[in-house]
Amino acid sequence: MLTFAVLFTGSAGAQADLVERFRSIDRGSSWQLVSAEIVNFQTFHTQGMTRVGDAFFMSSVEIVVRTERYPELRDGLDRTAGEGMGHLFKFDLDGNLLASITLAEGDMYHPGGIDYDDRYIWVPVAEYRPNSASVIYRVDPDTMEATAVFRFPDHIGGIVHNPDDGTLHGVSWGSRRLYTWDLDGDIVVNADADPESLRTLNTQHYIDYQDCQYVGDARMLCSGLTNYRMDAESPVFPLGGLELVDLRSGLPIHQVPVRLYTQGENRRVLTQNPFFVETSDAGLRVYFVPEDDTSHLFVYDVEVR
Repeated sequence: MLTFAVLFTGSAGAQADLVERFRSIDRGSSWQLVSAEIVNFQTFHTQGMTRVGDAFFMSSVEIVVRTERYPELRDGLDRTAGEGMGHLFKFDLDGNLLASITLAEGDMYHPGGIDYDDRYIWVPVAEYRPNSASVIYRVDPDTMEATAVFRFPDHIGGIVHNPDDGTLHGVSWGSRRLYTWDLDGDIVVNADADPESLRTLNTQHYIDYQDCQYVGDARMLCSGLTNYRMDAESPVFPLGGLELVDLRSGLPIHQVPVRLYTQGENRRVLTQNPFFVETSDAGLRVYFVPEDDTSHLFVYDVEVR
C-alpha cells in the first residue's frame, strides 16, 4: 500500500497554512510526479474528488444516451436531456474500490465537483445541459447514505460548504455564475429564492472551474480548464489552472496555470475535473484523476519556496 507523508487540512490552522503555501507558488514552481497508480475499477466520466482519512471519494457520470443539440433553444435549453447515472465512488490510496452509490433523479444524473466539511460530502447532481436543474445531496462518508437537501433551477456543477459563515456555494455550468445559499443548521433557508438574487457573475474567464474545495476563511480552491484553438482549423489546446477564490466577493485571489498533461493519443490537462490539495513536507501535494473509464490517480508535489 502506498504511504504518503502529508499534513491533513481540516483544522483552521492547517487550512491557513495550505492557503499561504498555495499563494507562494506561481507558473515557475516545480511540480514533481510522486506516483501515477491505476484506479482499479471503471470510473466512467470523472467529475469531483475529496479525501476523508485514508480514502478518496470521487463523483462520476455514466453516460447511457448522449445529449443532442437542438436546432434552436427550447424553453431555454440548448440540447436534449440524454440518459445516464451518477456515481459516488469510495476508494483507497492504491485505487481499490471500497464502496459506491448511485445518485440520480429523473433527468438529473450528472454529479459535479464535491467537497467534504468534516461531517458530510456535498454532491450536486444536475441535468447534463446548461441552464437546467439540480438536486444537492449530502453523503455520510461512513455509511454512504445520501440525503437530498434541496433542488435548484440551474445546473450546479460544483459545490463547497463554508461552515465559518454557514453558507453553501455553487458554480453553474462553466462556472459563469457563482451562487450562495444560507444555512440554518442543516436547512437551506433560501433555496426557493429568485436565483438572480443568489448569484454573482464570475469575472474570471480564462478557465472554467470543475472541482472546488473549501480551504477556510471564506475561500475555496478550484481546479479547471478551458479548451482553446489558434484558429478554427487548429487542434484544441486545453489550458488548466488552479484558483483561490474569495467566496464573499466571488473574486479570484491567486491564480496558477497548470501545464501538466496525461500521455498518449488523447492527452488531457491534469486539472480536467477531479482534484484534491493538501500540505506536504515538500510544500503542497495535489491529486488528479483526469481520465475517463480507465483512470490513473496522479500525485504531484509542488515545491514551496
